[in-house]
Amino acid sequence: MRDFSGNHDWLSINTATVRKQSGAEVPLDRIIDQCAERGIRAISPWRDQVAAVGLDKVAKQLKAHGIGLSGYCRGGFFPAADAAGLKAALEDNRRAIDEAKTLDAPCLVLVVGALPGALESKAAYKDIARARSEVRDGIAASLEYAREVGMPLAIEPLHPMQAADRACINTLEHALDICDELDAGQSGMLGVALDIYHVWWDPKLQQQIARAGNAKHTRLLAYHVCDWLTPTRDLLSDRGMMGDGVVELKKIRGWVEDAGFAGFSEVEIFSNLDWWQRPGAETLDMCIERHCSAV
Repeated sequence: MRDFSGNHDWLSINTATVRKQSGAEVPLDRIIDQCAERGIRAISPWRDQVAAVGLDKVAKQLKAHGIGLSGYCRGGFFPAADAAGLKAALEDNRRAIDEAKTLDAPCLVLVVGALPGALESKAAYKDIARARSEVRDGIAASLEYAREVGMPLAIEPLHPMQAADRACINTLEHALDICDELDAGQSGMLGVALDIYHVWWDPKLQQQIARAGNAKHTRLLAYHVCDWLTPTRDLLSDRGMMGDGVVELKKIRGWVEDAGFAGFSEVEIFSNLDWWQRPGAETLDMCIERHCSAV
């Protein structure tokens, strides 16, 4: 297992972690500058943040600072109430793939979606099997284009608490089953984004991480870290800083690296009640400290 104690060379910042600072929204170009000031070598930006600044401007700024990406957030949300909605989702995913390519991302992360309309408390239907079928078909169609342009897709399984509204793929096993079905040749173009917050509890986690690595090209395309607080005050936006919760972070990283992953540990913390209320400098400095001591 790599030794992170001496530096933060393998730290990446998912820009959601500092998109709010002292309670206010902060633009992506400022976040990039803050990361560069601290020698952070990689980020994973969100599409809305990129759009607000401008895709070409972000690409130039990253290049000027020598900052790469550990992933791009996000594609997915494939299910829809009707054929027009399904088509629109595929078109949006094609745009996301193109953006990821422009930014030279190693993968596009897919939060696959679930019951359409459920996020607005207006689910168009309740058939989760239908949603999973639409997700499978949407990934298959997007993968065809992703292969053409050379942009790997990373399915992110989400915690079961979000099965209704954000993602109906909820275990690493399920995500890998889809990878094996749609990419039987193990081309390296379809894999998973492993987010500790969503999978730490899974009794099959070690087994499935090993399965992900038992491929011609490891299926582990991105690795996201934070911690699970007890008690958790908000299931969406009360993630903990690494070391503040109950997740065995170093043990899991050992499994991930044994499975062939040698990329960045990407800090992704949604924290409306804590870290988003603090200055960004404090949050980033703590990310660096905990990367060295807890990850």
